[in-house]
Amino acid sequence: MFQRVRALLEMIRFSHTLFALPFALLSALLAWQEKAFRWLDLAGILLCMVFARSAAMAFNRLADRQYDALNPRTAQRHLPTGRLSVASVWTFTLVCAAGFIASTLLFLPAGNSWPLYLSVPVLLFVCAYSFTKRFTFLCHVWLGASLLLAPLAAWIAICGTERLLTPLLLGLAVLFWVTGFDILYACQDVEFDRATQLASVPARFGVPAALRTALICHILMLGCLVALYWAASPHLRIIYLSGVTLVAGLLAYEHWLVRPDDLSRVNRAFFQVNGVISVGLLLVVVLQLALGI
Repeated sequence: MFQRVRALLEMIRFSHTLFALPFALLSALLAWQEKAFRWLDLAGILLCMVFARSAAMAFNRLADRQYDALNPRTAQRHLPTGRLSVASVWTFTLVCAAGFIASTLLFLPAGNSWPLYLSVPVLLFVCAYSFTKRFTFLCHVWLGASLLLAPLAAWIAICGTERLLTPLLLGLAVLFWVTGFDILYACQDVEFDRATQLASVPARFGVPAALRTALICHILMLGCLVALYWAASPHLRIIYLSGVTLVAGLLAYEHWLVRPDDLSRVNRAFFQVNGVISVGLLLVVVLQLALGI
């Protein structure tokens, strides 16, 4: 049983929950400047994030298992190699989906039913991403929009539908960030995507154009983070702006790592740099709110 659970967590890359979770917590921190802190809210946000991402990732592995088996880069994943059965992954997916919906009940004691009402539409939207490469090169944007929901949902879970500009700007920053780094990641599979008629920006326009598109997305992300400074005033000040400057430097480093003639460092850019960006920005906001300067 332990080995199976470990294999399931490896399959969904559970450790990569940190890509979206820090932005949900960042949004919650700003929301708690408007509403009183509740431990149930924090527990609900953590559980919803873990269950929603786990369900979406497991469903993605189910939907893509035939393509994964054909792609040399992904052929050693758990479903293509038989380390996990389709039935066990379906069971895991459904349990996580049920856990996500059940976790929204934690917000009901505060009189907030929005998380429960929106739980199924959100789950359907994030899972639908798995099919987007079949018909549109804008699949990267769909993935970005799926993660946009993390800060927006965290805010709604605490504040309802009040003052949505702050979480929308943070969510748009996440959308452009994720869209950009997913385009970079997709450059590894450009030939496979073309051969199997899967859609992506690199497959449609080529790697050099894809890298330029990713750069534009990350510039737009920085613009949204700067706009958030004004929208969330007076809570975000000079420490936050210093953090945004560091994010800009990390994004520049990420784009230096990935070049049209050298994609060997994509994984370092994708997994290491982006993890530092998400966790680092959360820590900067924690410091900003704690010091208030």
